[in-house]
Amino acid sequence: MSSSSSHHTRCAACKYLRKSCPSDCIFSPYFPSNNPQRFSFVHKIFGASNVGKMLKQLPVELRGEAADAMHFEATCRMENRVYGCVRIISQLQQQIQNVEIELAMTRAEIALFSSTSSCSSNPNPNSFTQSQQNDESVIGQYDHHFFNF
Repeated sequence: MSSSSSHHTRCAACKYLRKSCPSDCIFSPYFPSNNPQRFSFVHKIFGASNVGKMLKQLPVELRGEAADAMHFEATCRMENRVYGCVRIISQLQQQIQNVEIELAMTRAEIALFSSTSSCSSNPNPNSFTQSQQNDESVIGQYDHHFFNF
């Protein structure tokens, strides 16, 4: 067997489609031969032609993320044909809503504690003096009433 430097293994897409893999294959960087299931799922949901068109329309630096997103959506669709990743999105939105409610309640508690502590640490001196005088006069009445010898 002779090996040449121009020989490269076919990507998972070309293997799946049973065609030769050109050196400038649009699928090769995103669907390596060691992960055939990745392309299989994407092909079943989107079709090879559509995947190729989507990748070609994107700048090279965004193609990897697009392939990952298509794989994620395809995997979700394989698990749940009707909803796909919508179920996950709904769950995450519900979690966000729950955390926002919890945050609002925590902020309300903080505001309540802040206003309560500021009132107790900064009392109105007039009301304190008046209540203290009222307490002393009441106590004084009891002293005279109960301890009148």
